[in-house]
Amino acid sequence: MSFKIKIKGYDVVLNLGQPVEFQKLLEKFPKNEVIAVVFNGKLRDLREKVDQDGEVEFVTLDHKLAPEVYRHTMSHIMAQAVMRIYGKDNVRLGIGPTIENGFYYDFEILNGKITDEDLPRIEEEMRKIIEEDLIIERMEVEKDRAISLMKQEGQVYKVELINEIPDEKVTLFKQGEFVDLCRGPHMPSTGWVKHFKLLSVSGAYWRGDEKNAMLQRIYGTAFAKKEDLDAYLQMLEEAKKRDHRKLGPALGIFFIDYEVAAGMPIFLPNGAIILRELMNFSRQLHLEHGYEEVMTPLVMSEKLWRMSGHWDHYRENMYFTSKEEQNFAIKPMNCPGHILIYKSRAVSYRDLPIRYFEFGRVHRYERSGVLHGLFRVRSFTQDDAHIFCRLDQVEEEIVGVIELIKKIYAPFGFEYSVELSTMPENHMGDVEIWEKATNALKAALEHVNLAYEVKEGEGAFYGPKIDFHVKDSIGRTWQCATVQLDFLMPQRFELTYVNAEGKYETPVMIHRAIYGSLERFLGILIEHYAGAFPTWLAPVQVVVIPIADRHVEYAEKVAKTLVQNGIRVKVDTRRETLGYKIRDAQVMKIPYMFVVGDKEKENESVSVRTRKGVDCGSKKLQEVIDIIVNEIKTRSSKSLLEI
Repeated sequence: MSFKIKIKGYDVVLNLGQPVEFQKLLEKFPKNEVIAVVFNGKLRDLREKVDQDGEVEFVTLDHKLAPEVYRHTMSHIMAQAVMRIYGKDNVRLGIGPTIENGFYYDFEILNGKITDEDLPRIEEEMRKIIEEDLIIERMEVEKDRAISLMKQEGQVYKVELINEIPDEKVTLFKQGEFVDLCRGPHMPSTGWVKHFKLLSVSGAYWRGDEKNAMLQRIYGTAFAKKEDLDAYLQMLEEAKKRDHRKLGPALGIFFIDYEVAAGMPIFLPNGAIILRELMNFSRQLHLEHGYEEVMTPLVMSEKLWRMSGHWDHYRENMYFTSKEEQNFAIKPMNCPGHILIYKSRAVSYRDLPIRYFEFGRVHRYERSGVLHGLFRVRSFTQDDAHIFCRLDQVEEEIVGVIELIKKIYAPFGFEYSVELSTMPENHMGDVEIWEKATNALKAALEHVNLAYEVKEGEGAFYGPKIDFHVKDSIGRTWQCATVQLDFLMPQRFELTYVNAEGKYETPVMIHRAIYGSLERFLGILIEHYAGAFPTWLAPVQVVVIPIADRHVEYAEKVAKTLVQNGIRVKVDTRRETLGYKIRDAQVMKIPYMFVVGDKEKENESVSVRTRKGVDCGSKKLQEVIDIIVNEIKTRSSKSLLEI
């Protein structure tokens, strides 16, 4: 047999007569620092064999996929170090994948426990393994042989994994005395990457199931360049200062009572103000874009969730209740409710598109071990919308959604990247419809001149989707907005409209959210701003501080005028020093402090300070009110008094 291989970046095609390892190609095309290849769109190990037509792209250390390779290798180096320190007979290996910005490995230590204090010792052993520059070998072995080997080593979790692999052969990777079950790819040897840091130790159930054994998970990170590692570690330190789980309660925004309502945030007055402002801003723009706001029940019959498919595919994440011999579910999604509204009347093609919008409260069961402040909760509010339209309207509707997303994100100063996920293998519906839908999404993105990355095969089973990843002020990315096409749900619920010929057709359904979860979005904003919200979002926008008791009356008068102009204000009449009150206002991240004394009272003015410590001097009250009102109205991210 023969096959043709195109080398990306080279105007040449190789004709090969037999399978060869990818690394053999490097002899014909010398490339420094090649650590893996991309073959027909998939990341592959250099030691794998090429045996079919296709295109090869060399992966070097500066390639976007390189971190997946060297971090994966680093997880094996960490596992090898742990086994050296704790003894191979005392360590059972779980799994060790790469994750965003890092890697982890799960261990069961039969006699002992790994703590954060042990990490420097493990790091030191990892450095020794790196210095040894051990060659990493890839081996394909029969399943029976691999099982026998892992049983001899007492690696019961690896045996479980191998038994579930459908192939006749499995791959093992060996470096020195360490052998692990793994698909790869890996670096050529252990000496290639030296810049790493172990970050923490936590508990993790085997395979994420709380019925299984509790293992210990060590998290780490690695970079090809030292300066990149240093920058990332600095970002992590800054992130600790911005942790919304600490700032939220300290600033009177929210708290979570894990004994009474784990995963269900309780919002304090300041938090309620911020959420209300976010909703009012979004609501205004939705109405301008032709959406109709609706409200659907929190509790609905089990029959609805069976029809939607959630009963079969999502039941373990739902909450249920029963009354009068009927079973009900607390809604985990808003879409079935919006479908009921669509079905409540006859629909003509002239009525389409129909856009329903709701701030819908949903409940989803999450295991206690994965709950994380506002980022992973059991009760949250979605800015959910569903658009029902014809297939020929999809592109125009997606363009409209993208424009709305851009308007809603604008005041926060977010940069964002976009991903387009295409048809997965287990898709529903005809390939032809999928192709039309995917092309419509591409056309919409190109229409608004948005660059995007294609994620092949990562769409939902019911349709392709677009995801927006926002970047916060310290460089972290968060997946927020999503736009998904759905062919399945309209069919399950037998949705129809009457076309121009008087015949029934099935509409396309577009699911979309922009904030996503309001609670999660608020958590992102707390950390994005480090609690110092722009004036339009700040719970208290101005604090008036009288210098002495005789100035309280004027302070109250100033506050009343501010309230009349729509500014949120409080008066600090505590018997504390002026310096203490100013520092306290800065700690509470209040944008402006108005200090008033004899001079201000006489001149109908205020002495203005900002939370950054800027002294703006004495200003006429109406003058400063006009500036702040304009700052709020324009949703400025900057203090107009500091400009």
